Amino acid sequence: MKNGNHNGNGSSNGNGNGHGAEPVRIWKARSFIHAHYSEELSLGKVARAANTSANYFSEKFKEATGENFVQYVARSRYEKAAALLRDGRLRISEIAFAVGFQSLSQFNRVFKKFAGRSPTEFRLAERRRQNGRQ
Repeated sequence: MKNGNHNGNGSSNGNGNGHGAEPVRIWKARSFIHAHYSEELSLGKVARAANTSANYFSEKFKEATGENFVQYVARSRYEKAAALLRDGRLRISEIAFAVGFQSLSQFNRVFKKFAGRSPTEFRLAERRRQNGRQ
């Protein structure tokens, strides 16, 4: 499991999905999120993709990942954005919209929450770090 957050109770629900204790519906949902992170994602849309009700999905998703749906989507988008910021080819505003944020202010707020610094500060620190290696 990518984020290493699961409940560890070993309940695979007999799904045999090859993903440890992660139920197949949660695996489907995570796969859908990662394939569609740049789009507007709602709990209902992802629950439908995982063939389950929104309420059931919300509860089981948090049990399996250790994060609620909104936190998981935000962190997934942050991780994609951080990789693009390290690359350095796109403007910060382009990255924000490319990874699915609806506004630049939302992107800046979420990014700072996860990274502890703004996207601009993150990019500058990454450039310094990369230049120090060469």
